[in-house]
Amino acid sequence: MRGQPETAGQQGGPETGESLREAVTAAAGKLAAAPDVTLFGHVNPDADALGSALALGRALKKRGSEVRVSFGHPDKPAHSLRDLDVDGLIVPPSEVPSAPPLLVVCDSGSLGRLGRLADRVKGTIAAGGEVIVLDHHIANTRYGTLNVLDESAEATVLLVLRLLDELGAELDLPTARCLYAGLVTDTRSFRHASAEVHRVAARLLDAGVDPEATTKPLLDTHPFGFLGMLAGVLSKAELEPSAAQGLGFVHTTVRKDQSEGLGSEDVDSVIDLIRTTGEAEVAAVLKEIGPDHWSVSLRANSRVDVSHAANACGGGGHRLASGFTARGEEHEILAEIRKALEDAPLLGS
Repeated sequence: MRGQPETAGQQGGPETGESLREAVTAAAGKLAAAPDVTLFGHVNPDADALGSALALGRALKKRGSEVRVSFGHPDKPAHSLRDLDVDGLIVPPSEVPSAPPLLVVCDSGSLGRLGRLADRVKGTIAAGGEVIVLDHHIANTRYGTLNVLDESAEATVLLVLRLLDELGAELDLPTARCLYAGLVTDTRSFRHASAEVHRVAARLLDAGVDPEATTKPLLDTHPFGFLGMLAGVLSKAELEPSAAQGLGFVHTTVRKDQSEGLGSEDVDSVIDLIRTTGEAEVAAVLKEIGPDHWSVSLRANSRVDVSHAANACGGGGHRLASGFTARGEEHEILAEIRKALEDAPLLGS
Protein backbone atom coordinates (compact mmCIF):
# COMPACT_ATOMS: atom_id res chain seq x y z
CA MET A 1 0.00 0.00 0.00
CA ARG A 2 1.37 3.38 -0.98
CA GLY A 3 0.17 6.71 0.35
CA GLN A 4 -0.06 10.02 -1.44
CA PRO A 5 0.08 13.20 0.62
CA GLU A 6 -3.06 14.97 1.69
CA THR A 7 -0.76 17.49 3.31
CA ALA A 8 2.81 16.39 2.76
CA GLY A 9 6.39 17.49 2.95
CA GLN A 10 9.79 17.18 4.51
CA GLN A 11 10.49 18.61 7.92
CA GLY A 12 11.97 22.09 7.70
CA GLY A 13 13.19 24.55 10.27
CA PRO A 14 10.91 27.38 11.35
CA GLU A 15 11.30 30.82 9.81
CA THR A 16 12.81 33.36 12.18
CA GLY A 17 10.90 36.54 12.86
CA GLU A 18 13.38 38.57 10.82
CA SER A 19 13.40 36.22 7.84
CA LEU A 20 9.60 36.12 7.85
CA ARG A 21 9.42 39.92 7.81
CA GLU A 22 11.90 39.99 4.95
CA ALA A 23 9.92 37.38 3.03
CA VAL A 24 6.66 39.30 3.49
CA THR A 25 8.32 42.51 2.30
CA ALA A 26 9.85 40.75 -0.70
CA ALA A 27 6.55 39.11 -1.64
CA ALA A 28 4.68 42.41 -1.37
CA GLY A 29 7.22 44.06 -3.65
CA LYS A 30 6.83 41.40 -6.33
CA LEU A 31 3.03 41.46 -6.11
CA ALA A 32 2.81 45.25 -6.23
CA ALA A 33 4.76 45.28 -9.50
CA ALA A 34 2.97 42.36 -11.17
CA PRO A 35 0.46 43.05 -13.97
CA ASP A 36 -0.75 39.43 -13.99
CA VAL A 37 -1.09 37.14 -10.95
CA THR A 38 -2.45 33.60 -10.65
CA LEU A 39 -3.35 32.22 -7.22
CA PHE A 40 -3.79 28.55 -6.30
CA GLY A 41 -5.33 26.75 -3.36
CA HIS A 42 -4.86 23.05 -2.71
CA VAL A 43 -7.20 20.41 -4.12
CA ASN A 44 -10.64 20.43 -2.48
CA PRO A 45 -9.84 23.85 -1.06
CA ASP A 46 -11.07 24.65 2.43
CA ALA A 47 -11.92 28.10 3.75
CA ASP A 48 -8.32 28.88 4.65
CA ALA A 49 -6.92 28.00 1.22
CA LEU A 50 -9.69 29.64 -0.79
CA GLY A 51 -10.18 32.57 1.57
CA SER A 52 -6.45 33.32 1.39
CA ALA A 53 -6.37 33.23 -2.41
CA LEU A 54 -9.54 35.29 -2.83
CA ALA A 55 -8.61 37.94 -0.25
CA LEU A 56 -5.20 38.51 -1.81
CA GLY A 57 -6.57 38.21 -5.34
CA ARG A 58 -9.23 40.82 -4.63
CA ALA A 59 -6.62 43.28 -3.34
CA LEU A 60 -4.43 42.75 -6.41
CA LYS A 61 -7.38 43.14 -8.77
CA LYS A 62 -8.22 46.47 -7.13
CA ARG A 63 -4.61 47.53 -7.80
CA GLY A 64 -5.14 46.86 -11.50
CA SER A 65 -3.61 43.41 -11.92
CA GLU A 66 -5.14 40.68 -14.06
CA VAL A 67 -6.08 38.03 -11.48
CA ARG A 68 -7.33 34.44 -11.55
CA VAL A 69 -7.82 31.90 -8.74
CA SER A 70 -7.90 28.14 -9.28
CA PHE A 71 -7.32 24.72 -7.70
CA GLY A 72 -6.69 21.24 -9.06
CA HIS A 73 -9.97 19.61 -8.06
CA PRO A 74 -12.92 20.05 -8.42
CA ASP A 75 -13.66 22.73 -11.02
CA LYS A 76 -15.88 24.62 -8.56
CA PRO A 77 -15.47 25.14 -4.81
CA ALA A 78 -17.80 23.72 -2.18
CA HIS A 79 -21.23 25.40 -2.07
CA SER A 80 -20.48 26.79 1.38
CA LEU A 81 -17.51 28.75 0.00
CA ARG A 82 -18.89 30.10 -3.26
CA ASP A 83 -20.27 33.31 -1.78
CA LEU A 84 -16.71 34.37 -0.91
CA ASP A 85 -15.90 34.93 -4.59
CA VAL A 86 -17.71 38.23 -5.05
CA ASP A 87 -15.41 39.26 -7.91
CA GLY A 88 -15.72 36.11 -10.03
CA LEU A 89 -12.00 35.37 -9.76
CA ILE A 90 -12.29 31.55 -9.72
CA VAL A 91 -11.55 29.79 -13.01
CA PRO A 92 -11.25 26.06 -13.81
CA PRO A 93 -7.75 24.58 -14.27
CA SER A 94 -8.27 24.54 -18.04
CA GLU A 95 -8.20 28.35 -18.04
CA VAL A 96 -4.90 28.64 -16.17
CA PRO A 97 -1.87 29.48 -18.36
CA SER A 98 0.74 26.73 -18.64
CA ALA A 99 3.40 29.05 -17.19
CA PRO A 100 1.88 31.98 -15.27
CA PRO A 101 4.45 34.78 -14.91
CA LEU A 102 3.74 35.15 -11.19
CA LEU A 103 2.08 32.39 -9.23
CA VAL A 104 0.98 32.48 -5.58
CA VAL A 105 0.23 29.15 -3.89
CA CYS A 106 -1.83 29.38 -0.70
CA ASP A 107 -2.01 26.86 2.15
CA SER A 108 -0.38 23.97 0.27
CA GLY A 109 2.48 22.10 1.92
CA SER A 110 3.74 20.39 -1.22
CA LEU A 111 3.32 20.20 -4.97
CA GLY A 112 1.38 16.96 -4.47
CA ARG A 113 -1.43 18.95 -2.85
CA LEU A 114 -2.00 20.87 -6.08
CA GLY A 115 -3.10 17.86 -8.11
CA ARG A 116 -3.20 18.57 -11.85
CA LEU A 117 -2.03 22.15 -11.33
CA ALA A 118 1.37 21.08 -10.02
CA ASP A 119 2.71 21.24 -13.58
CA ARG A 120 1.89 24.99 -13.71
CA VAL A 121 4.30 25.56 -10.82
CA LYS A 122 7.01 23.66 -12.66
CA GLY A 123 6.18 25.53 -15.87
CA THR A 124 6.43 28.92 -14.17
CA ILE A 125 9.82 28.12 -12.62
CA ALA A 126 11.14 26.64 -15.88
CA ALA A 127 10.10 29.81 -17.71
CA GLY A 128 11.91 32.01 -15.19
CA GLY A 129 8.77 33.19 -13.42
CA GLU A 130 8.13 33.62 -9.72
CA VAL A 131 6.31 31.18 -7.43
CA ILE A 132 5.39 32.63 -4.02
CA VAL A 133 4.28 30.05 -1.45
CA LEU A 134 2.18 31.27 1.49
CA ASP A 135 1.70 28.57 4.10
CA HIS A 136 1.60 27.65 7.78
CA HIS A 137 2.10 23.88 7.56
CA ILE A 138 5.04 22.59 9.56
CA ALA A 139 6.10 20.17 6.81
CA ASN A 140 6.11 22.58 3.86
CA THR A 141 8.68 21.43 1.27
CA ARG A 142 9.69 24.98 0.25
CA TYR A 143 8.99 24.44 -3.43
CA GLY A 144 8.57 28.12 -4.33
CA THR A 145 11.09 30.65 -5.56
CA LEU A 146 10.01 32.70 -2.53
CA ASN A 147 8.53 30.94 0.50
CA VAL A 148 6.57 32.95 3.07
CA LEU A 149 6.14 30.38 5.80
CA ASP A 150 5.12 30.60 9.45
CA GLU A 151 4.44 27.29 11.14
CA SER A 152 3.35 29.09 14.31
CA ALA A 153 0.48 30.81 12.46
CA GLU A 154 -2.92 29.28 13.09
CA ALA A 155 -4.02 29.86 9.49
CA THR A 156 -2.61 30.97 6.16
CA VAL A 157 -5.04 33.92 6.11
CA LEU A 158 -2.90 35.49 8.85
CA LEU A 159 0.04 35.62 6.44
CA VAL A 160 -2.23 37.07 3.76
CA LEU A 161 -3.34 39.81 6.15
CA ARG A 162 0.30 40.71 6.77
CA LEU A 163 0.79 40.94 3.01
CA LEU A 164 -2.32 43.09 2.59
CA ASP A 165 -1.04 45.46 5.27
CA GLU A 166 2.37 45.58 3.59
CA LEU A 167 0.66 46.43 0.30
CA GLY A 168 -1.46 49.11 1.97
CA ALA A 169 -4.60 47.34 0.76
CA GLU A 170 -8.03 48.30 2.04
CA LEU A 171 -9.58 45.81 4.45
CA ASP A 172 -13.11 46.06 3.06
CA LEU A 173 -15.98 43.75 3.99
CA PRO A 174 -15.62 41.13 1.19
CA THR A 175 -11.89 40.81 1.92
CA ALA A 176 -12.48 40.60 5.67
CA ARG A 177 -15.10 37.85 5.16
CA CYS A 178 -12.59 35.75 3.22
CA LEU A 179 -10.04 36.14 6.00
CA TYR A 180 -12.56 35.46 8.76
CA ALA A 181 -13.77 32.29 7.03
CA GLY A 182 -10.25 30.88 7.00
CA LEU A 183 -9.59 31.96 10.56
CA VAL A 184 -12.76 30.55 12.15
CA THR A 185 -12.41 27.17 10.42
CA ASP A 186 -8.68 26.60 10.89
CA THR A 187 -8.87 27.47 14.60
CA ARG A 188 -11.93 25.25 15.18
CA SER A 189 -14.07 28.26 16.00
CA PHE A 190 -11.18 29.87 17.91
CA ARG A 191 -10.57 26.86 20.18
CA HIS A 192 -6.94 26.85 19.03
CA ALA A 193 -6.33 30.57 18.87
CA SER A 194 -3.79 32.88 20.46
CA ALA A 195 -4.59 36.29 21.88
CA GLU A 196 -3.25 37.79 18.65
CA VAL A 197 -5.72 35.75 16.59
CA HIS A 198 -8.58 37.13 18.68
CA ARG A 199 -7.25 40.64 18.06
CA VAL A 200 -7.22 39.92 14.32
CA ALA A 201 -10.77 38.56 14.55
CA ALA A 202 -11.86 41.77 16.29
CA ARG A 203 -10.28 43.77 13.47
CA LEU A 204 -12.24 41.75 10.90
CA LEU A 205 -15.47 42.27 12.85
CA ASP A 206 -14.72 45.99 12.91
CA ALA A 207 -14.49 45.78 9.10
CA GLY A 208 -18.12 44.65 9.08
CA VAL A 209 -17.98 40.86 9.19
CA ASP A 210 -21.16 39.26 10.57
CA PRO A 211 -19.79 36.21 12.43
CA GLU A 212 -23.08 34.29 12.46
CA ALA A 213 -23.82 34.86 8.76
CA THR A 214 -20.24 33.99 7.78
CA THR A 215 -19.86 30.93 9.99
CA LYS A 216 -23.26 29.27 9.59
CA PRO A 217 -22.82 28.05 5.98
CA LEU A 218 -19.28 26.90 6.77
CA LEU A 219 -19.92 24.91 9.93
CA ASP A 220 -23.62 24.62 10.71
CA THR A 221 -25.43 23.95 7.44
CA HIS A 222 -25.92 20.58 5.69
CA PRO A 223 -28.47 19.12 3.26
CA PHE A 224 -31.09 16.75 4.65
CA GLY A 225 -29.28 13.77 3.10
CA PHE A 226 -26.40 14.46 5.47
CA LEU A 227 -28.48 13.14 8.37
CA GLY A 228 -28.98 9.74 6.73
CA MET A 229 -25.31 9.44 5.88
CA LEU A 230 -24.35 10.43 9.39
CA ALA A 231 -26.68 7.87 10.97
CA GLY A 232 -25.09 5.04 9.01
CA VAL A 233 -21.53 6.23 9.53
CA LEU A 234 -21.83 6.82 13.27
CA SER A 235 -23.46 3.43 13.81
CA LYS A 236 -20.31 1.79 12.39
CA ALA A 237 -17.84 3.73 14.54
CA GLU A 238 -15.42 1.60 16.54
CA LEU A 239 -13.53 2.43 19.73
CA GLU A 240 -10.15 0.84 20.50
CA PRO A 241 -9.26 1.91 24.06
CA SER A 242 -5.79 0.31 24.05
CA ALA A 243 -4.66 1.83 20.74
CA ALA A 244 -2.77 5.12 20.32
CA GLN A 245 -0.37 4.19 23.12
CA GLY A 246 -3.25 3.37 25.43
CA LEU A 247 -4.90 6.77 24.96
CA GLY A 248 -7.72 5.45 22.78
CA PHE A 249 -8.49 5.44 19.07
CA VAL A 250 -11.93 5.87 17.49
CA HIS A 251 -12.61 5.49 13.78
CA THR A 252 -15.29 5.06 11.18
CA THR A 253 -15.67 4.83 7.41
CA VAL A 254 -17.70 6.80 4.89
CA ARG A 255 -18.43 4.66 1.85
CA LYS A 256 -18.83 6.30 -1.54
CA ASP A 257 -22.46 5.24 -1.85
CA GLN A 258 -23.22 6.80 1.55
CA SER A 259 -21.97 10.20 0.40
CA GLU A 260 -23.85 10.19 -2.90
CA GLY A 261 -25.31 13.63 -3.55
CA LEU A 262 -23.39 15.28 -0.71
CA GLY A 263 -20.59 17.82 -0.96
CA SER A 264 -17.03 17.16 0.14
CA GLU A 265 -17.52 19.59 3.01
CA ASP A 266 -20.35 17.41 4.35
CA VAL A 267 -18.17 14.30 4.36
CA ASP A 268 -15.20 16.18 5.78
CA SER A 269 -17.27 17.37 8.74
CA VAL A 270 -17.77 13.81 10.04
CA ILE A 271 -14.37 13.89 11.75
CA ASP A 272 -15.51 16.76 13.96
CA LEU A 273 -18.22 14.53 15.44
CA ILE A 274 -16.06 11.43 15.75
CA ARG A 275 -13.37 13.37 17.59
CA THR A 276 -15.80 14.26 20.40
CA THR A 277 -15.48 10.70 21.77
CA GLY A 278 -14.30 11.20 25.33
CA GLU A 279 -12.56 7.82 25.59
CA ALA A 280 -10.30 8.41 22.59
CA GLU A 281 -7.36 10.75 22.13
CA VAL A 282 -7.18 10.11 18.37
CA ALA A 283 -9.96 9.96 15.79
CA ALA A 284 -9.86 8.88 12.15
CA VAL A 285 -12.35 8.91 9.30
CA LEU A 286 -11.67 6.87 6.17
CA LYS A 287 -13.47 8.42 3.20
CA GLU A 288 -13.80 6.19 0.15
CA ILE A 289 -12.96 8.11 -3.04
CA GLY A 290 -12.70 5.09 -5.35
CA PRO A 291 -12.19 1.31 -5.30
CA ASP A 292 -9.66 0.68 -2.51
CA HIS A 293 -8.79 4.39 -2.62
CA TRP A 294 -9.17 6.45 0.54
CA SER A 295 -8.79 9.94 1.89
CA VAL A 296 -8.07 9.76 5.62
CA SER A 297 -8.53 12.49 8.22
CA LEU A 298 -6.71 12.22 11.55
CA ARG A 299 -7.40 14.35 14.62
CA ALA A 300 -5.98 14.38 18.14
CA ASN A 301 -7.31 16.15 21.21
CA SER A 302 -4.06 17.36 22.76
CA ARG A 303 -1.48 14.63 23.38
CA VAL A 304 -0.58 12.71 20.19
CA ASP A 305 1.28 14.28 17.28
CA VAL A 306 -0.84 12.95 14.43
CA SER A 307 1.24 14.81 11.83
CA HIS A 308 3.97 12.25 12.58
CA ALA A 309 1.49 9.42 12.05
CA ALA A 310 0.19 10.97 8.84
CA ASN A 311 3.74 11.42 7.54
CA ALA A 312 4.39 7.73 8.19
CA CYS A 313 1.35 6.96 6.03
CA GLY A 314 2.46 9.22 3.19
CA GLY A 315 0.79 12.48 4.21
CA GLY A 316 1.20 15.14 6.86
CA GLY A 317 -0.31 18.29 8.27
CA HIS A 318 -0.56 19.78 11.75
CA ARG A 319 0.21 18.17 15.10
CA LEU A 320 -3.47 17.85 16.02
CA ALA A 321 -5.01 17.72 12.53
CA SER A 322 -3.51 15.80 9.63
CA GLY A 323 -4.36 13.44 6.83
CA PHE A 324 -3.26 11.37 3.88
CA THR A 325 -4.58 9.48 0.89
CA ALA A 326 -3.80 5.82 0.28
CA ARG A 327 -4.76 2.75 -1.67
CA GLY A 328 -5.56 -0.59 -0.11
CA GLU A 329 -8.29 -2.38 1.77
CA GLU A 330 -9.91 -0.74 4.75
CA HIS A 331 -8.35 -3.11 7.31
CA GLU A 332 -4.89 -2.46 5.81
CA ILE A 333 -5.27 1.29 6.16
CA LEU A 334 -6.40 0.95 9.77
CA ALA A 335 -3.50 -1.37 10.58
CA GLU A 336 -1.05 1.17 9.18
CA ILE A 337 -2.65 3.97 11.22
CA ARG A 338 -2.49 1.91 14.43
CA LYS A 339 1.21 1.20 13.88
CA ALA A 340 1.97 4.83 13.11
CA LEU A 341 0.14 6.02 16.22
CA GLU A 342 2.23 3.73 18.42
CA ASP A 343 5.35 5.51 17.18
CA ALA A 344 3.94 9.05 17.23
CA PRO A 345 5.48 11.51 19.71
CA LEU A 346 3.42 12.54 22.70
CA LEU A 347 3.02 16.28 23.02
CA GLY A 348 4.01 17.98 26.22
CA SER A 349 6.05 15.00 27.41
